[in-house]
Amino acid sequence: MMGPAHSLSGAAAWLGVGAAAAAAGHTMPWPVLVVGALICAGAALAPDLDHKAATISRAFGPISKALCEITDKLSYAVYKATKSTADPRRSGGHRTLTHTWFFAVLMGAGCSFAAVAGGRWGVLAILFVHLVLAVEGLLWRAARVSSDVLVWLLGATSAWILAGVLAKPGNGADWLFDAPGQEYMWLGLPIVLGALVHDIGDALTVSGCPVLWPLPIGGKRWYPLGPPKFMRFRAGSWVEIKVLMPAFMILGGVGGAAALNFI
Repeated sequence: MMGPAHSLSGAAAWLGVGAAAAAAGHTMPWPVLVVGALICAGAALAPDLDHKAATISRAFGPISKALCEITDKLSYAVYKATKSTADPRRSGGHRTLTHTWFFAVLMGAGCSFAAVAGGRWGVLAILFVHLVLAVEGLLWRAARVSSDVLVWLLGATSAWILAGVLAKPGNGADWLFDAPGQEYMWLGLPIVLGALVHDIGDALTVSGCPVLWPLPIGGKRWYPLGPPKFMRFRAGSWVEIKVLMPAFMILGGVGGAAALNFI
């Protein structure tokens, strides 16, 4: 799928988690719901770090472009080193390592560690990166015609404000992990969810997605999971734009209302 659909699906997924938590009697504080949805929307772009033409490659100028090139080469090297004889030959690393459960968990665990070990500055860095990505994905039309600097300023300002809101007692810094020293550990959860939702979205397209690597399926270590081929669609097709994106908006709205006990 394309960047906007990935971000919408990520936000909708976290709002759905909030609805489930409310139904179970553990309503999220509203800052956790809002911040989690934005982080998840941004993290839903992260697996495309292996694609030099993806939204994430433009998000941070030369830095993200260079990181995408490095990730593509690293992913390709891992693919060649671990593929079975049944896996096809490839010329690049797109939809390999970064499109797996391993990458999702690694990113989430790394950000949880950074949030706990880095304190406020670690939290600010995580928020800044994912809020910039969320703007690029959710407000992609405005972001394309805007200056990168303005997008970065919006991300930095929003990160500063939201970090201050979360730090207030009862607003969710210790949500789910409430032992001393575990504040903000939950920030890794929407990152894992966002990356996995991206993989599920890509699995619906023609190429499928090797999300279960390195589990061998059908003799392949990089088996492209997906529904039957007649149910798949091409990225950017009318199915994605006219059906899935409106569905994500509706589901996200319903999930957010349920999470806040409005319905």
